[in-house]
Amino acid sequence: MNSQNPIPMPEAIDLLKLFGGFVYLLMGGDLLVRGALGLARESKIPPMIVGLTVVAMGTSAPELMVSSVSALSGFPGIAVGNIIGSNIANVLLVLGVPVLIHPIICDQTGLAKQTGLMVGVSILFIVLCFLELVTFREGILLIVLLCGFLYLATRGSDLVPALDSAEEELERVLGLPGKNIWIAAFILLGVIALPLGADLVVEGATGLAAGWGVSEAVIGLSLIALGTSLPELSTTVIAALHKSSDVAIGNVVGSNVFNILAIFGITAMLTDIPVDVAFLTFDVWIMLLSSVLLLLFVLFKATIGKVWGVVLLAAYMGYMLAIY
Repeated sequence: MNSQNPIPMPEAIDLLKLFGGFVYLLMGGDLLVRGALGLARESKIPPMIVGLTVVAMGTSAPELMVSSVSALSGFPGIAVGNIIGSNIANVLLVLGVPVLIHPIICDQTGLAKQTGLMVGVSILFIVLCFLELVTFREGILLIVLLCGFLYLATRGSDLVPALDSAEEELERVLGLPGKNIWIAAFILLGVIALPLGADLVVEGATGLAAGWGVSEAVIGLSLIALGTSLPELSTTVIAALHKSSDVAIGNVVGSNVFNILAIFGITAMLTDIPVDVAFLTFDVWIMLLSSVLLLLFVLFKATIGKVWGVVLLAAYMGYMLAIY
């Protein structure tokens, strides 16, 4: 009598590594943000600075760790695929789900400039990818641009999305540590959990890629991008349930800009990133089309409702089928 396992043992272990890695990443990112917000509150750091650095970079920590660890481990396809896949998921999935609950009206002040910036940064990313080797020099360029935009934001410019008001963030987040010992513990645990999670995710992803007979790039574009976009997805769904899903666009635009300027920039400064030509024939153009579609919604001050939600989710599913 033959018994068959639905999932081979090595594949099951890789899936567990991937799942466990995401748990570590989400937990580590959450602890790091809470600890940093607690430090900001105790240190009386201006709310604008907190919003543009602590909150933005903290929520992007999972993507940063996965991209940098995978590139340093010799899997640049995961690093680049994670950035492209996350930006696609942010528009098609992270906006597609909440509008099924409550519509989004694209008429916020400064949103046209911010979305235009996202499209411009996406085009710059594609240009750099066509170099086929992104080095320390390009990484410096991206970080300098990021610092310039952050400086303009602190001077009152509405060019950079303020991923939620930092003052609201401080009031809304429960369980912020108040004592220095707890602040240090939260930050330390976050700093420990993030690289552990990233290492597990990269191990699991490369194992699955070998088992499934697909490239690491495909795993980066799909499973890893989806996993690292979970914080943004949960935020937008909660906002939609409170009928305040308009904040979702600011979060999506801000996350996409940070993914390219901060995560791609820092990763390129750590190690040279060879870009697989396969990305240049299909995936980067889907990312750009998604960004342009969002820009059109904003320019026409359109309302994204349930019908468009279904279209966006169908487009995301179609993209997933296409890359597999």
